[in-house]
Amino acid sequence: MGDLLLVRHGETEWSLSGQHTSWTDLPLTDNGRAQARSLAPLLTSHHLASAISSPMKRARETAELAGLTGVRVDPDLREWDYGGYEGITTVEIHRTRPGWFLFDDGVAPGPPEHPGESPEEVGARADRMLAKADAALANHEGSVVLIAHGHFLRVLAARRLGLPPSHGALFQLATGTVCRLSTEHGRPVVAGWNVRPSS
Repeated sequence: MGDLLLVRHGETEWSLSGQHTSWTDLPLTDNGRAQARSLAPLLTSHHLASAISSPMKRARETAELAGLTGVRVDPDLREWDYGGYEGITTVEIHRTRPGWFLFDDGVAPGPPEHPGESPEEVGARADRMLAKADAALANHEGSVVLIAHGHFLRVLAARRLGLPPSHGALFQLATGTVCRLSTEHGRPVVAGWNVRPSS
């Protein structure tokens, strides 16, 4: 079976400023586009069975600039719904909620169309996405690449390793990087994390 490659989209204005970004559909910055283009050699060094992207512009643009073709879009790859914390930085949240930690505490409720998600809800969505990725890995030779978002991919990595969603906190994930989840002796392992091309 192939590997699972996780790609966090390139930089946006809000990832640069530290604002929580889920449904706000921001484009990449110039630097984010350069980050995405630089990923092409890392991804083409793998035989890819399937590429699946979040529906958000920043993820789809990253996939395109990284040279991926035939990319399917899956809403299960969208970012953690930050509810009332959309567009807000952690520093700002701590002013009224000292000690708040996303992976333990979840988010404040948002508008009806974006009520926010708990860590467990994000974990359940990650499990659904992993089941789809495993089906693609089983039916095709090669690796599967998922192009998505920082917090969601951290939870997905935790779930792949059999850890609870809150353990996504252990996997810091930078913009415009590739992570590789593989197996060793039939068990899931982290084979590469926050990889960028050598400059």
